[in-house]
Amino acid sequence: MDVNGLITKVTWKIEVLSDVGSTSKSMGLNGQVTKVTWRIENFSSIKAKTLCSENFTVDGSKWQLRIYPEGNNEDFLSIYLVVADSATLASGWTRYAHYGFAVIDQFDRENSKTLASKKEFNAIRPSRGFNLLPLTLLHNPKRGYLLNDACLVEAYVFTGRTVDMISHEFIVKTDLDKRKTKEGDCVKAAIGNQKTTTTKPVEIINPSPTLAIELEQPAEADMNTFFTSLESELSNSRIVYSKEEAKEALAKINEALNMTPVDLNDSGKFCPLKQAFMILASFDGSSTTLTIKQMNELLGLEERLKELTNRAAKAVQDKNQLTAKESIKRTMTRSLESSLIRYKEVETEVKQVDQILAALHEEVVEAQKKREKMLAERNGIYKSCKEIKMKLDALGKEWAVYEATARVGEEEEKSVEAEWGRIKDFISSINGKI
Repeated sequence: MDVNGLITKVTWKIEVLSDVGSTSKSMGLNGQVTKVTWRIENFSSIKAKTLCSENFTVDGSKWQLRIYPEGNNEDFLSIYLVVADSATLASGWTRYAHYGFAVIDQFDRENSKTLASKKEFNAIRPSRGFNLLPLTLLHNPKRGYLLNDACLVEAYVFTGRTVDMISHEFIVKTDLDKRKTKEGDCVKAAIGNQKTTTTKPVEIINPSPTLAIELEQPAEADMNTFFTSLESELSNSRIVYSKEEAKEALAKINEALNMTPVDLNDSGKFCPLKQAFMILASFDGSSTTLTIKQMNELLGLEERLKELTNRAAKAVQDKNQLTAKESIKRTMTRSLESSLIRYKEVETEVKQVDQILAALHEEVVEAQKKREKMLAERNGIYKSCKEIKMKLDALGKEWAVYEATARVGEEEEKSVEAEWGRIKDFISSINGKI
């Protein structure tokens, strides 16, 4: 498949699930369900709005999958089951189909995103589908939906009006022995083997040009023995520190004590402090400067301070965790309260819409009655007009006869009137003679 100038590797597989384990057997599938596996490489590089799969046949009908990589007007990966060549379907064609889609989590198959439904497909509605997976979740590197930029999509289809068989459990249990892909195992192993390493600054001292001694890499036991003997040797040397060194050490300790335990824990001042405690414990400015007990307390004080700072840091950490948990709890509570308020608002809006729909229903019924009445009146007018038209057509055919008869009548009327005048004149002349 060539998408947007990229040659993308697509793995396409069609199976009829006649024997896929105890799950299908217990559901009585026996060859009814067709499973389609579509693996799309370089998924994030695809800029096409729609991807159409190859055709596959179920129960004598050809189908295909349609995927919207960047969503179908929504921020979701959208997947549709489409009747292939739907433009050529007969007007009465129809199929009832159960179908399910899955975007496989290639780290853990049981975390795959699935949806299933059952609908009727026809020439007017040849496609059905879902907004299956939010794009943010699809591209989340902690999930296995895009592993090495490959998206693994599965579709399950069977026709007929039987009981529901395609479900999340059925989909994730299919090929249970192959739930985790080899790539998923490799990536998880790589993630598990990653170790965080820290480096400490090393002071590099250039050797004296007159002294070049090459030392062999010592063993761990040899180093421990060397520093133990060195510590004993230095301790026995009874180094005498000056008063200025003792004051400087005391100032360092006072500076550390003026800090809070947590700040002291973060400042990394324990190494200098240990040296300062040793200087004070070894200072011998006078015979009564420090008692033996005080010296021992000074030598152990560094460890006590270190323990206290660790305890303080742990307490602050626990407190911060509690604060974070409380913040999360408050946020979740606010979200829950907001959702509850919105739920009630939506519930009220639904009731209002129901009322509007009920009123509209009454209006529709009344309008329907009025329409039927007007249709009856219109039909009556049409019938009456048609009858009149028929009579007019018949009269038109007889009109010429009526016109000729009328002309004869007019001539006869004139003749009668003339004769009538002559009679009147004759009668008048007789009356004059009598």
